[in-house]
Amino acid sequence: MSEKSFPGPIEIPLAVAKEWEKRYEDDTTIEDNKNKVKSFLIPRESLEKVLQLEADAIRAYIGINDQKERTLLFVGAKFDKETGEYTDVYGHSSSSQQSKAADDDIVYDGARPSPPY
Repeated sequence: MSEKSFPGPIEIPLAVAKEWEKRYEDDTTIEDNKNKVKSFLIPRESLEKVLQLEADAIRAYIGINDQKERTLLFVGAKFDKETGEYTDVYGHSSSSQQSKAADDDIVYDGARPSPPY
């Protein structure tokens, strides 16, 4: 992917995000200094979308996308006073027809690793 096509799609279905997270957890490769990810270029739109969720905080999961790039997956996090813990809050696809089914849950991506971006 080139910087001209940045950020690309920012809505990632929850099932795909979980696959990317698992891919990262299972990754045992060691990066050399030339290819080690030092930062992420994050599209403003991704942050704006997650900030629109009714959440108290933002959680960023690390994943490996289908292009084999490390990426950040953004979800809202709502504080539960009863448990004292934060729970994830997902968005809903803007392309769905206002359905709020769990299958439509999405997280926000679009982040690209640096290097190379």
